[in-house]
Amino acid sequence: MLLIAGLGNPGSQYAANRHNIGFMAADEIHRRHGFSPWTKKFQSFIADGTIDGEKTILIKPQTFMNLSGQAVGEAMRFYKLVPSDLVVIYDELDLLAGKVRVKTGGGSGGHNGIKSIDAHCGKDYRRVRIGIGHPGIKEMVTHHVLGNFAKADADWLEPLLGAIADSAGLLVKKDDAGFMNRIALALGNSGKEERAAKEKPVAKPAGQSHIRQARQQKPAVNIPKSGPMADMLNKLFGKKE
Repeated sequence: MLLIAGLGNPGSQYAANRHNIGFMAADEIHRRHGFSPWTKKFQSFIADGTIDGEKTILIKPQTFMNLSGQAVGEAMRFYKLVPSDLVVIYDELDLLAGKVRVKTGGGSGGHNGIKSIDAHCGKDYRRVRIGIGHPGIKEMVTHHVLGNFAKADADWLEPLLGAIADSAGLLVKKDDAGFMNRIALALGNSGKEERAAKEKPVAKPAGQSHIRQARQQKPAVNIPKSGPMADMLNKLFGKKE
């Protein structure tokens, strides 16, 4: 059994915060893999289902971020799980927006939700860190983290959440490198063809001036068959003899 915890803060006022990207990822996994309806248990919303044949529990702690470990620890004790059965998805300031990294163990990086889970569950669990970028100024960190994603962020956020959900089977198989590669490929290809079509310049024949191209386009001009005007127009628009 695998326990996947998405971290965030409960309440509609926090729903679109960067700090809630773990909740968003859990919701997308829930939707795409046909999990049971969310129910309240372990101070959390939980749902169960299967991913690539593996029984999986999704959990969204409702204790507020700083106490996430209380809820996750309670669920782990109930299901008799060990840290290697746990995957935690959360926001990472020190990664560029949209980047995803997976690691086992390590420090909290100052993330209070991870500090709490470390204290209640041990440190040897897998961490799916989703980059939200850093505001560049320490004093702006809280505002940035608890601020909503901008409308422009939808260009990478929606494809990213979809890629995480679609690639969740690789997390089940503990293929963390494959998981990260799959997401990178999905985001790298997302929208490229559409952008290329919009930005593609009109092809010009190689080595020809714009005057020569104009001659080759042969606009619909009624050229007189004889006389000085006919001679001039034939030079501009007619075929060279």
